[in-house]
Amino acid sequence: MVGDEQELTGGNASGRVVRVGHTVRKPWLENSAAVQSYLGALRAAGVDVPQPLGRDDDGRNVVEYVEGALAMDHLPLGHDELRRVGRMIRQIHDASETVPIPNPGDWKMLLPAENPDLMCHNDLAPWNLIMDARWVFIDWDGAGPSTRLWDLAYAAQSFGLLVEGQPVDDAAARLRSVVDGYEAGDALRVALPAAMADRTAAMFNLLKSSNETGFQPWAEMYVNGHGEHWRAAAEYVARNQTAWERALA
Repeated sequence: MVGDEQELTGGNASGRVVRVGHTVRKPWLENSAAVQSYLGALRAAGVDVPQPLGRDDDGRNVVEYVEGALAMDHLPLGHDELRRVGRMIRQIHDASETVPIPNPGDWKMLLPAENPDLMCHNDLAPWNLIMDARWVFIDWDGAGPSTRLWDLAYAAQSFGLLVEGQPVDDAAARLRSVVDGYEAGDALRVALPAAMADRTAAMFNLLKSSNETGFQPWAEMYVNGHGEHWRAAAEYVARNQTAWERALA
C-alpha cells in the first residue's frame, strides 16, 4: 500500500483507480505488460501519451498522471479543436504502424475489428482526452489489435457528437472536422459512415447482451443509462447515413 492515495472516479471498467502523486495506479491486467510496451513505443515515436511506469509493490499497473480537464466537460468542441483531435489520432495510428501486434486470436477484445492489423487505443473518446497545456489521450487499458477504420469510426462518432438530439447538419460538420484533421483518404471517407453505424450498434449490443448474461461491469452500465444512450446513438447514426456520406465526400 502506498500512502496518500486519492481514489479517482469516472472509469467504468478499470476496477479501483487511485492517484498517488504524479502517478495513476490500477489493477494489473492480462494485457498490461503489452500495453505498457505499446505506450513506450508511442512515446519513442514522439506521441505524447502517459508515461508507462511498470508495477508498484502492490502489483498494480502504474502510469503517469496527466493534469487537466476532460474534453467531455467542454462539448461540443469547436472545429479547430476537432481538427486537432483528428491530427492526434492520425499521429497515434501512424506511430502504431511500427508496433508489432500480437496474434489477434490470443487477445481478448470486447469489440473486435474485422481483420485487425494495427495496435489501437480502442476508446479514443471525449471521456479519455485531457485538454490543458498538453492534449493527451489517457486510459489505454483497452488497447489491442484493431484497424484504423474501426478506431476512427468510434472517435469520429463520439467527438462529432453523432447522438440523438443533435441537429444533423451540426453533427455532420463536426464529423467532417475530425476526419479532415485526420487527413483521411477517399477510401477511408467512403467506408466511415457504415463503420460508424456498425461500431455504435456493436457497443449497444455488447451492453444489451451483457445485461442478459450478467457480464460486469457492462450489465450494470446497461441499466444505468449507457444502454439507452447507445441504443439511441446507433439508431441516429444509421438513420442519417446520407448526411455523413455527404459531409465526407
